[in-house]
Amino acid sequence: MFDRRLIQYFDWVLLALTAVLLGIGLMTLYSAVLADEIAPQKILFYKQLIWAGGGCGIMIICFVFNYKLLDKYFILIYVTCILLLVLVLIIGKHVGGSQRWLALGPFSIQPSEFIKIGIIVVLARYYSRVMNAGGLTLKELIYPVGLVGLPFLLIVKQPDLGTALLLALIAGTMTLFVKIERRTLLGIIVLGATVVPLVGSFLKEYQKQRILTFLNPDRDPLGAGYHIIQSKIAIGSGMLTGKGYRAGTQNALSFLPEQHTDFIFSVLAEEWGLAGSGILLVLFLVLLMWGLNIAHSCRDPFGTLMAVGITGMLFWEIFINIGMVMGLMPVVGVPLPLISYGGSSTLKVMMAIGLLLNISMRRFQFE
Repeated sequence: MFDRRLIQYFDWVLLALTAVLLGIGLMTLYSAVLADEIAPQKILFYKQLIWAGGGCGIMIICFVFNYKLLDKYFILIYVTCILLLVLVLIIGKHVGGSQRWLALGPFSIQPSEFIKIGIIVVLARYYSRVMNAGGLTLKELIYPVGLVGLPFLLIVKQPDLGTALLLALIAGTMTLFVKIERRTLLGIIVLGATVVPLVGSFLKEYQKQRILTFLNPDRDPLGAGYHIIQSKIAIGSGMLTGKGYRAGTQNALSFLPEQHTDFIFSVLAEEWGLAGSGILLVLFLVLLMWGLNIAHSCRDPFGTLMAVGITGMLFWEIFINIGMVMGLMPVVGVPLPLISYGGSSTLKVMMAIGLLLNISMRRFQFE
């Protein structure tokens, strides 16, 4: 039976924030793909419109059912995630030396994007049952490490180190929120300090080059360092108010790499300057704070942990992408939520927003 309080508690602020950010993303993408009049890529803009429409449909689906159902079907969710990752390795489409996509007719999806939501649900289910005031012990951490470790390794195998690290960051955020026993945390820090120096021996050559380029982009200005140098030129040339919509020269002359995906923030910064970039950052900050507020107001541990995980996922994607295009972090191919072109990323973020709406509008059930 329909409960009228669902409408009363509906989170219109979160919906409005999402609509505004999605609108900014579509507007910026239109400029990014049509600035080059010689070879316009209109198809990308129209594809993104389709993904945005599909994302709105998924968002609606994700807030109409009671999110507590996810608690019951966590095993099915996890197994489906693993099967999709295995399927990618078997029949996935090769693009640019990576095997990350499953072809669905004229479209492709990247299952590793949706794995982030799956891991958030599974960890929220586990942590909501074991969390305690004293913090998690080493024994209690073995199970979640295994849960995250398997998809982490499958994603690294694609290879997609950026997404794999994001998965680890999301899991780490949720784990720290639950709290770790002090002695166990100290042991993890010591172990991490010991293992990190050995990681370099497992990196592929292009991954090593990305790190070296991050440390010194000028070492190869026409090769590995070209992308980040052009990105910083675009951001800096925007000055205070920018060059105007569709008037960015770095974008129009095709100096910016992947201007519609990873480097779309550079397009926005060049066209709208510090003022426009600042407004976007404020909107993202409000979105993140709103997500934390939903987590705080929820009286159900499972819902709280899901909201924390989703907010953490959005934070890390925003932080890494903007840091990446500004030369503050290595280029790892992380899209900017609701702004960058990408079907899987858009659907995943809209799914996450739908779940936040779900948790927010059902908070009265636990008051």
